[in-house]
Amino acid sequence: MRWHVTQQGVGTVVQRGDALRLSVAPASGGYHNAQITDYDPQARRFTLRPPLRVVVEAQFDTPPQDAHGTAGFGLWNHTFDPTQRGFRLPQTAWFFFASPDSNLALAQGVPGHGWKAATLDASRWQARALLPLAPLAIPFMRVPLLYRRLYPLAQAVLGVHERAFDPALLTERRRYEILWEADALTFRVEGAVVLRTPSAPRGPLGFIAWIDNQYAIVTPQGQFGAGVRALSVPQTLWLHHVEVSEP
Repeated sequence: MRWHVTQQGVGTVVQRGDALRLSVAPASGGYHNAQITDYDPQARRFTLRPPLRVVVEAQFDTPPQDAHGTAGFGLWNHTFDPTQRGFRLPQTAWFFFASPDSNLALAQGVPGHGWKAATLDASRWQARALLPLAPLAIPFMRVPLLYRRLYPLAQAVLGVHERAFDPALLTERRRYEILWEADALTFRVEGAVVLRTPSAPRGPLGFIAWIDNQYAIVTPQGQFGAGVRALSVPQTLWLHHVEVSEP
């Protein structure tokens, strides 16, 4: 597969033998990103539909406690790009890392940062129907008892499913797999099932692998924010193998 390479700021994508090195160098400010996609990020025309299998062998050079920003690989609909205008209701199915600067608290009981398998589909008609009611629901989400009882309903409507991992896995070379079916997603690490969902985004979606210095905050209690962090050390994602194919 031919990849579209994006290098923003001090982000670089370099071939090293059979592997790709996605890296962002130390920097004091600005947005920095290194990524590959199967689609043109400017056109955002997606062609991937289920059934589909994504296999990635990956490893991070940077210890999680020293990282700032996000990284990962999988499928999405290019929801947002800080260098472009426009926002899409997100559809995602990926392995995703966010440093503690972020707080994407979308799944009850799962931290809003860290290393996880995650999926979301806010484009479903049920989610679009509830979207106008979100401002009215936020005060209820700030009451712990109501949040525990009511938010699982919203989470189901949004198609949010997550499984958190030990961040130490990031620095070990591992084989990750996503099986995308019309009505389910199966995530595997080293062949073992770590998450299976009863629903899946409709698509079409695109493949992406990236590492950047961006953070984001989205919580059911109405906390929202985004920005970039200065980097004091290099951050690198190694892709030893990437395969996107029919099962």
